[in-house]
Amino acid sequence: MMIKKIKDFSELVAFEHTIFSSSFMLIAMIVAIGAFENYDWWGLKLLLLCALALISARNFAMAFNRYCDMKFDKDNPRTKNRPSVDGRISPNMILMFIVFNAVLFIFISYLINSLAFSLSLPFLFVLGIYSYFKRFSSLAHFVLGISLSLAPMAGVIAVSGEIPLWSVFLSFGVLFWVAGFDLLYSLQDIDFDKEKKLFSIPAIYGAKNTLIISRISHIITCIFWTLFVIYSNGGIYAYIGLVGAICMLIYEHYLVNKDFLNIPKAFFQTNGYLGFVFLIFIILDKIL
Repeated sequence: MMIKKIKDFSELVAFEHTIFSSSFMLIAMIVAIGAFENYDWWGLKLLLLCALALISARNFAMAFNRYCDMKFDKDNPRTKNRPSVDGRISPNMILMFIVFNAVLFIFISYLINSLAFSLSLPFLFVLGIYSYFKRFSSLAHFVLGISLSLAPMAGVIAVSGEIPLWSVFLSFGVLFWVAGFDLLYSLQDIDFDKEKKLFSIPAIYGAKNTLIISRISHIITCIFWTLFVIYSNGGIYAYIGLVGAICMLIYEHYLVNKDFLNIPKAFFQTNGYLGFVFLIFIILDKIL
C-alpha cells in the first residue's frame, strides 16, 4: 500500500521530469565552483541540500498546480487520469503534501545560507502563482519559465551566496527555453482551453502564431545561453555544448512542425536530453 501511494504521488508531480530543472541547477553550481579549484564548496552536504531543495520546491509547485487545476483536469481527456482527479489521492492529502514541501524547502534554504533563506518565500510565491495565471493572462507560459529559471539561480546562490551576471544570462535562457517548449506542449489542449475560456497563447492566437512565438522564444534562449558561455569564460567544450543545445532546439521544432503527434516526444525526450548534454559538456569544460 505504501509503495503504491508513493508511486501515486510520484505520478502526481511527474517526478521523472525533475531532470528539466536539475541539469541547469548543476550547471550553475559547477560554473560557480570554478573548474573544481575550490573543493571546499563541492561537498556532499551541499549537493544533497540543493537536491532536496530542488525536489521539495518542485513537489510544492506541481502539487499546488494539480490542486488548483482539479476542476479543469477532470474534464480534459489528456489529464482525467491524474491521481488528483481519479480518486487515488484526496484533496486533503494533496494539501498536506503542499504544506510539507513548502516547509521543507524553507528549512533547507535556511541550512544552505542566509541569501537562500531570505529568497525562499519569494521563490515559493513565484512557483505558486503560475497555477492561476492561465485563468486571466496568456503570460502563464512565461511565468512557468520564470519558475524553472529559479533552479540555476538557486544553484549559484547555494555555492557562492551571490548572483553573478553569467547566472542571470543562464536563468533567462532557461526562462525562454521553458516558455518555448510549454507553448508547443500546450498546442495539445488548444480546443479544451478555448472551450473553458482559458488564456493560453494557442487558444487566443492560434496554432500558427504559437509556433512563431515559440521559435522566437527559443532564439532568445540561444542568445542568452551564448552570453552565459561568454561571461562565464567558457572554453571549447562549453561552446560545443551550446551548439548541441541549439541543434536539439531546432530538432524539437522540426518534430512539431512535421506532426503535432510528435509533441510528447519533442517535449519529454528532446528537452530532457538537452539539459543533460549541456551539463556533460560544461563538466568537461571545467575539468579539461
